[in-house]
Amino acid sequence: MTGLKVGVLALQGAFAAHVRILESLGCAAHEVRTPEQLDESDRLVVPGGESTTMSLMAQRSGLVDPLGDFVASGRPVFGTCAGAILLASEIADGRDDQVCLGALDISVRRNAFGTQVDSFEVDLPVAGIDGEPFHAVCIRAPRIDRVGADVEVLASIEGSPALVRSGSVMAATFHPELAGDSRLHELFLRLSPDSDGPTTSGSQG
Repeated sequence: MTGLKVGVLALQGAFAAHVRILESLGCAAHEVRTPEQLDESDRLVVPGGESTTMSLMAQRSGLVDPLGDFVASGRPVFGTCAGAILLASEIADGRDDQVCLGALDISVRRNAFGTQVDSFEVDLPVAGIDGEPFHAVCIRAPRIDRVGADVEVLASIEGSPALVRSGSVMAATFHPELAGDSRLHELFLRLSPDSDGPTTSGSQG
């Protein structure tokens, strides 16, 4: 993992916590606010935040097309909470001007588990990681209503997919950067460009 240049989209939201975790894993993590900074990245984390604000700021920063090109290049991408919404192919309750990059064949619904006061935490068995269940922090969490045939469900909350992957793109409806647990970031760092999965395998349960 040492030497990987991992960009963290830093337009809005919980980007600083992701940078700290990635640096603790030996990555050269950096904040991404411009197309030039994105182009310097080997892989990308799209953090949680407010999805409509993030979409608007990506448009104003001239990042929408570069983000689409980044995804199309096959470089690994990990979206969390609002980041999962940005990576989706469909936003069930999105605004007409809200961007979704179509990186994953999923349909998402914003704030499906409630508002800020309805935030909750839950321990999830996750396919691909060993040991104890992962402690998922859900804040205004979206829900994945539909997954395409090529999308693998790695963890679920109340029967709904909460962590999914397709090729080199992974998305979580929760905030792994707030768990005090780096295993999902490690799982993301094991994804190879254009891969069918991590270089090591695991099973859910």
